[in-house]
Amino acid sequence: MTQRQDGPQGLPEDHPADPETDTPETAEATPSAGSDDDLGGAAGDDDTEDEDARAKPRRGALRSFLHECVIVLVAALALSLIIKTFLAQAFYIPSISMEDTLLVGDRLVVSKLTPGPFELERGDIVVFLDPGGWLDNPEPEPLNPVEQVLTWIGILPEHADEHLIKRIIGLPGDHVVCCNEAGQITVNGAAIDEPYIIDGAVPSTDPFDTVVPDGHLWVMGDNRPRSADSRYNAASVGGGFVPIRNVVGTAFVIIWPLDSITWLSNPEETFADVPDPS
Repeated sequence: MTQRQDGPQGLPEDHPADPETDTPETAEATPSAGSDDDLGGAAGDDDTEDEDARAKPRRGALRSFLHECVIVLVAALALSLIIKTFLAQAFYIPSISMEDTLLVGDRLVVSKLTPGPFELERGDIVVFLDPGGWLDNPEPEPLNPVEQVLTWIGILPEHADEHLIKRIIGLPGDHVVCCNEAGQITVNGAAIDEPYIIDGAVPSTDPFDTVVPDGHLWVMGDNRPRSADSRYNAASVGGGFVPIRNVVGTAFVIIWPLDSITWLSNPEETFADVPDPS
């Protein structure tokens, strides 16, 4: 008896799932995923490179800005030093000897072109180094390093511990006398009318009669009763005369306080009739 077999005969047998056969398919998929991972890694590197590329111009711009700032600062300091050395210098007024023309605390600028390219004239207000013995100031408070540097380059006004400021009355060779019958000072025989003298003061309460030596000046303060000037320094070095070499410059403008900004012009009319020394 023939054994009966269920199901159709001669047909190819269905292949069951074969783990060994499925594994290669999975393995083939794995490189694809790995490939995707590799692409993802490449994209991350590109982002980093882009950030570096953007950061480099920023760093370069910052270095360029700092470099330009240093150049500008050095140039400004050098220019300030050149101006102070050859052209102009700032000073402040520490005393009342030039009132009411100059008040205590005023900041002014002096031109270093006079004396130099330009000649000194009678009536000029001059800043000069103490010829010796004119000043009897207490020891000044020391400046801190920053103040010393700023003063040296001319940004801060010069401390007047070794300087004085007065008005020129007599030039070299002038014969200066006080006073005539009208109470006026005469220069080379010509009486001068002095509108800059502080209100209520006379030209001088002390008589003098002198000829200014070559290379020197006779100077007086506008606050005549309170000015220790050429009149009162006969016993000092130079006999009360100021060597022209000691002159720092002529004051030409008050720059501080703001409400006192003023050009300091020469009173030419005061000395217009003064003849040259004989």
